[in-house]
Amino acid sequence: MELIAFYLFAAMAVTSALGVILLKNPVHAVLCLVLTFFSTACLFLLLQAEFLGVALVLVYVGAVMVLFLFVVMMLDINTVPLREGFARYLPAAAVVSGLMFVQMLVLLGVTTGKRDVAFPVADPAAAAGTSKLEWIGRALFSGYLLPFEIAAVLLTVAILAAVMLTLRRRPGARHQDPAKQSAVRKEDRVRVLKMAPEVRREEGAE
Repeated sequence: MELIAFYLFAAMAVTSALGVILLKNPVHAVLCLVLTFFSTACLFLLLQAEFLGVALVLVYVGAVMVLFLFVVMMLDINTVPLREGFARYLPAAAVVSGLMFVQMLVLLGVTTGKRDVAFPVADPAAAAGTSKLEWIGRALFSGYLLPFEIAAVLLTVAILAAVMLTLRRRPGARHQDPAKQSAVRKEDRVRVLKMAPEVRREEGAE
């Protein structure tokens, strides 16, 4: 059962990953990317790496996907036809949700059942006598500190690039200049005019 579940999750992950790069519709590509992340998280849970699986769902599906959508929406892509008729994307979303539900059922069946498959490699956290979270933290910030810092720098550069894409000048777009707004004086904007009073006579008065 565990081996069948592994092949099922791996096949879904590979198929949805191919859909991300082959589909032309960005909404469908995003749904396939969500399914890819979820299938990979199921593989981590199947390998008894609960922290990595939960972190993959929370960080990538919950945060990175929002960043991807932000960048896509800020680019010069005509998304008006995509926003029209949003209900037509419900079947694709229902298929992805159904596959994720099936994966959760299979994963629950595997984890609650008796494990007949013995892992060839012993659990390093259990061998060290610590929790998995503590073992991952020590390994990450001791043996893999340089790759961790490089990944952090790459993510920072990606965020800055996304912000720069949104701030670039476009013809016909209006932008605010905070420096000019702060340097404005009231003499440049407000002018007091002195006008002679106008006397109106009432009707019938001499």
